[in-house]
Amino acid sequence: MKIAIISDIHGNLDALDSVLNDIKEEKCSKIFCLGDIVMAGPEPIKTLSKIHDLVQSKDFYIIQGNTDKMLSVFSFDTYNKILKTNAVMASAYLADSEILSDEDKEFLKSLPPQKEIELLGIKILLVHGSPRKNDENIYPDMTIEQVEEIIKDTDANVIFCGHTHMPCGYQTNSEQTVVNAGSIGRPFSETPESCYAILDINENNSSFNIKHKFVKYDVKSASNKILLRKFEGADKLAKMLLKATSRYPE
Repeated sequence: MKIAIISDIHGNLDALDSVLNDIKEEKCSKIFCLGDIVMAGPEPIKTLSKIHDLVQSKDFYIIQGNTDKMLSVFSFDTYNKILKTNAVMASAYLADSEILSDEDKEFLKSLPPQKEIELLGIKILLVHGSPRKNDENIYPDMTIEQVEEIIKDTDANVIFCGHTHMPCGYQTNSEQTVVNAGSIGRPFSETPESCYAILDINENNSSFNIKHKFVKYDVKSASNKILLRKFEGADKLAKMLLKATSRYPE
């Protein structure tokens, strides 16, 4: 049994479509989505529409990302808080809030913050940032002790997360596996390729392996589309799709 784990789409339909095609070629029977569907991307409405279609399938599981939660209820308090740290993301937050319908926001609000799933005896926990907070970072350069502290209150065999846009994985001393799936729509990388994870479970003995898969997509198309949105800082986000040398626009 093969399961695809995707995260941090951020309104990039070009990237999502390419990854969905790759998932089909990999013959994955299920998709787990870890949230951050629309914010600060080229085509938020079309991307959300695609997610609505996928949700109709019993083999598609989705949780809420931190930006999904933010967009589900717009507030100027949140806007001003973001503005203090990153003006571009604050502008994107305002722009997306203005074009999302009430139904879109209700959908984002309805998503669960975490989800536990058991497959073939394997306990799987889906989170966006970490089991503790939806915006806590699990980075590639952390120590095992740091990771173990973050997941100490969980009993899942495998924990999948996203949020940082940086793929990585850990095997802890408690024999728990922690995997950051990376980002579909805003990869933090100098190479503009989407990244997702594939969980492959041996149905005979419930052993499993996990790999990251990188997928090329029409990054120039996505970059041009976000430029057309014309909110303040859209040009910086467009450049980041071509080559990201920082996690957030500067």
